This record gives sequence, structure tokens and C-alpha cells, in this order.
Amino acid sequence: MIKMSREEEGVAIAAIKHALKALRRRHLAEEGAHAPAITALSRPLAYQGSEWKEKAENLEQELQQCYKAQSRLSEQLVVEVAECRAAKASVQEKESLTADLQKEVAQMRDECSGLKILLEENSKALDLAICENKELKAQLEEMTLNAKNALAENKMLIDRWLLQKMHDAEHLNEANALYGDMLDQLKASSIQELARQQVDGVVRQSEEGAEYYVESAVPTNGKNRIRAHDGGCASILFEYNTGKLITGGQDRTIKTWDTSTGLLSRTLHGCLGSVLDLTVTHDNKTVIAASSTNNLYVWEVSSGRIRHTLTGHTDKVCAVDVSKISSRHVVSSAYDRTIKVWDLQKGYCTNTIMFPSNCNSLCFGMDGRTICTGHVDGNLRLWDIQTGKLLSEVAAHSLAITSISLSRNGNMVLTSGRDNLHNLFDTRTLEVCGTLRSSGTRVASNWSRSCLSADDNYVAAGSADGSVYIWSIQKSEIVSTLKEHGASVLCCTWSGLGKPLATSDKNGVVCTWF
Repeated sequence: MIKMSREEEGVAIAAIKHALKALRRRHLAEEGAHAPAITALSRPLAYQGSEWKEKAENLEQELQQCYKAQSRLSEQLVVEVAECRAAKASVQEKESLTADLQKEVAQMRDECSGLKILLEENSKALDLAICENKELKAQLEEMTLNAKNALAENKMLIDRWLLQKMHDAEHLNEANALYGDMLDQLKASSIQELARQQVDGVVRQSEEGAEYYVESAVPTNGKNRIRAHDGGCASILFEYNTGKLITGGQDRTIKTWDTSTGLLSRTLHGCLGSVLDLTVTHDNKTVIAASSTNNLYVWEVSSGRIRHTLTGHTDKVCAVDVSKISSRHVVSSAYDRTIKVWDLQKGYCTNTIMFPSNCNSLCFGMDGRTICTGHVDGNLRLWDIQTGKLLSEVAAHSLAITSISLSRNGNMVLTSGRDNLHNLFDTRTLEVCGTLRSSGTRVASNWSRSCLSADDNYVAAGSADGSVYIWSIQKSEIVSTLKEHGASVLCCTWSGLGKPLATSDKNGVVCTWF
């Protein structure tokens, strides 16, 4: 493009030069053409010389003006040529820019076409996903409907199963009632005979006959200090007619100790949680433990093996007791607000009682049909386990009841509470027979167990400061204070033989007192 502009410039300059030469030749030709005429005229017309001279001068001036106009035109032509060159350069730049822009437009068109293709593919994928989503929604609705139908059918089957179980339980309760009535009739005569034989001791009826108890002595001295369990020991009790002590602790073991020597006699394994309460049948053949794993564990003492694992509670089981009449029936309470009645021969629950406040402790009545329960709301309640009806109720404490202990004749029950009081109630009227208290006592937990002596003359209770207090029921005052524990005392139990007294604390230490 630059080469062509130089050629055009040369052509223009050559044209200008040619035009100037033509003008000069024309001027010379005109001068040559006019010269003879001027000479001829000057001779005869001398008198007109001045006028013609003036005209010649005018013509010369006009010629000069023509030259000047020619020069201006030449300059104007040069300027226009320069402007043309600049315009051509600008046009070339714009054409180059236009070409670049056209290339960019082409690239953008290519990208746009690619994006259109990608958009079409994504649109197709979206349509496919929408179709799949609709199909999945339809499948989900169908499965939801099937699940609802299955749940309804399952609920119906469960209701039918529960109804059948209720019928079975009713039949079983009727059979148990007949069995209990027959057993009561068979034992009535023997109980009366044993009552006549009572002289100095306390007589207690069991399935195997009469047991005699001497008067209990007030313990003053510690005999054995046993490191029984790793962790706390929340439950201890004596076997019937022996000096052997059964303990259960947080280390998930049940141990039997000889209190005369302080030596370990037996260890029962298999409990999967902390032992919260213990009971033993009157023949000392079976030990039942309430556990924090929501279950009860039943051991055969002779073999050391678990006979039953009683399941049904949905929270930790905190209390258990066996019937005073039959070693077959056991009651338990848990923090699921239920009391369950169990048949040890069959190994399952025969009745369930629901109540509004959690039960911390319970015990069987002497008739084998009534149970006493102590609750977190501070109330003492009496229940008929066969019908599940509440027989009576009394506000025993201002705070939670932690322990219940029944007297040997069943006419009095001891309750202990978090209000640091120990109350005695007549089980026939639920009237308060006495209240035992001390400024130094402080109940350590919701499952701190106090106890009555074998002759029902004394009460033993532990305190959070590690002391054990002995009250005389007749005097309603403390007759002995035992200090051996280094931690809060959780449980007290008195041997049915009158001595010793055993206590346990939060560190798993068990002490025996004589």
C-alpha cells in the first residue's frame, strides 16, 4: 500500500511539472504570436503607444496573477495530495482494525456456536435429569406409601400380639393367683405354729421353715475393712441364716465374703453394667442383681452361671426384691417409670405397673402380693402386683426417697430421703410412727440404703461424711456413731443373725461392725 502511494505521488508531481511546462510554452507561444502585431502596430500607431503599453502592462499583471493562481493551485494540490495520503493511511489503519475486529467477531461466533452446542447438551441433560427426578419421586411416593402400609400392618400385628400377650398374662396372673392362694393356705397353719413358738427372738417365715433371730447388739467396733470393688459399692446384703455378705459394685462383679475372716468366698461375673441393687432368695441358691444396663441378671450360686437375663426395662434398673413367700417371684423398678413382676421359673415378665415418678427403692410385703415403693417425688406408695392397682399413698419426704426397709413382722417400714430424715410408717395405716434425724447426717445419693436391725430395735444409716449412725427406735436418739469410711457411705445392711452390721462406700470399701 505504501509503494502505490509513492507512485501516485510521483505521477502527481510529474503532472504538475507538465502543466507548468505547458503554461510556459503557451505563454511563449502567445508572446511569439503577439510580438509581430505589437511591432506592426507600434510603428504606424505611435501615438497610441502609451495606451497599448498600459494594456500590455495590464496583461502582464493579469499574467502574473495567473502565475500566482497557478502557484496557489499547485500548493493546494500538494496539500490535497498530502491529505489524501493521510486519509489513505487512516483508511488502511481502519481496514486493519476492521480485519482484526472481523477476526475477533469470527472467534466470538465460533465460541458462541460452541456455547450453543454446550447449552443444547446441558438442556438435554437437564431434561433427562428432570425426567429421572420425576421417576424417582414417583418411586419414592410409591415406597413411602408401601412403608406407611407396612407400618400400619406392623402396628396392627403388634397390637394383636400385645393383645394376645395381655390375654396370656391375664391367664398367667389367674394361674399365679390360684397358686398363691394354694400356697397361702398350705403355709397358714405352719405360720401360726411358728408364731406360737416365738420366745425371745424374732421369727420369720420362709419356704423352708422357721428362722430364729437373737436380739441385735449395738455395734461399736469395726472388725473387717475390705477393699471389695473398684469404684463404688452401692448394694450389699447378708445371706439368710449365714454370716456371708454379698456385695455388688461398679466393677460389674458380685462377690461373697466371709464376715468372720474378711476373705472372699466367691465372685459372680456376667453383669454388663454397674450393680445398683441386689437381692437373694430365701434358700440362698439364687442371686438377682439390678444393673445400669436396663437388665436384671439372675445367677445360680452353686454353678456361678447366669440363669436368666431379664430384659424389658428401657432405663437403668435401680431396685429389686424377691417375694417373702415364694422364691419364684421378683419385682424390679427402673427409671423408665415402670415396676415389673418377674417369674424366675419361666424367666419373663408377668405384669407391668406404670407410675408418674421414678422409683428409687422397693420391697415386698409379708403377704407376697403387696409391694412398697419409694419415689423421687418423696411419696411412699403401696401396690397390688397382681392387679397393678395403687392401694395407698402418703407424702413421706419433702425430697426423693432413697431407701425402703420392711420390719420382720411387716407392720413397719423404714424410709430414708434426701431431706436427711428417716421415717417409720405403720404399713396398715401409713401413719408416721417415728422420725429419726441428726444435724450431722447427710444422705449421699438417691440410692443410699439404710436398714433395720434383726429385732427391729435399731436403725443404721450412712452419711456423706463417711460416718455411720445408729439410732434406737424406742429412744429416737443416736446410740452409736461409727467412723471408719473415707468416703460417702452408700449402703447399710444388718445380718439376720443379729450381728454383724455391714456398710459400703463410694470407694468400694466394705466395713463390718460388731
